[in-house]
Amino acid sequence: MQVGCSRRNTPPRRRAKAVPVRTCVGCRQRATKSDLLRVVAIADGQTMMVRPDPYGTAPGRGAHLHPTIECLDLAERRRAFLRALRLPGPLDLTALRHYVEQAGDDNTTTTTKQKRSTSS
Repeated sequence: MQVGCSRRNTPPRRRAKAVPVRTCVGCRQRATKSDLLRVVAIADGQTMMVRPDPYGTAPGRGAHLHPTIECLDLAERRRAFLRALRLPGPLDLTALRHYVEQAGDDNTTTTTKQKRSTSS
């Protein structure tokens, strides 16, 4: 006679909720989807324009990027947007660069405010 393991007395196991993870096209580091900025390419006349998609609702293929100037510069230098978005030809990154610069300014202001409130 074999004695089996009864599951009646064991508490149910709860799984940790899965968090989506994406790779930054600039630094190639993996991060949670909420930490990265999604970007999409939109046709603007004859050129393709890379625009930020902070809500992740724009149609089409997207790429993910840390919202920092460093990662944007790396991605631009490595031509990562062309590969990730599967596009030929030059891309206009001015709208994305403007958005990232503003996000960097907002983070600097927030950090300064946080430092002031903690030191008081």
